[in-house]
Amino acid sequence: MQDEIFMKKAIELSKLAVEHGNEPFGAVLVKDDQIIFTNENQIYTRHDPTFHGEAGLIREFCAQTAITDLHECTLYSSCEPCFMCSGAMVWVKLGRLVYGASNIDLENILGNKGCNCSKMVFDNSFWHPQVTEGVLREEALNVLKEYFGTHKKG
Repeated sequence: MQDEIFMKKAIELSKLAVEHGNEPFGAVLVKDDQIIFTNENQIYTRHDPTFHGEAGLIREFCAQTAITDLHECTLYSSCEPCFMCSGAMVWVKLGRLVYGASNIDLENILGNKGCNCSKMVFDNSFWHPQVTEGVLREEALNVLKEYFGTHKKG
């Protein structure tokens, strides 16, 4: 299945983010079944707490291509995007979002309750990307558990 192939890449990027000194989140942008851009979380190496996998991907892709309408694209994220990243997806009119672990999964690892961030943002916005959740969830969860078992968030 195509979703699993692209999600594997997002999870691979989440592991690379850790190797590069950042938190374990990765994102892949796909159009017409081809990867057109990738990004990993870079909040520590860029000294920018907003450079999440997804928001960073959108920022860099738009800057490099001058394309700001992503309605024909799918974004694969190793973990459900936060409020900020979900908001960025609304502004670029992302066509589809696919994620592995949910924000509730992540927050549970961190000892918090959590919420369904992307749903809350999309349901209350002018643009509503199609959402597929839980693709390779266990693989994505394992990366988060391994990292946040020894690191604090933020």
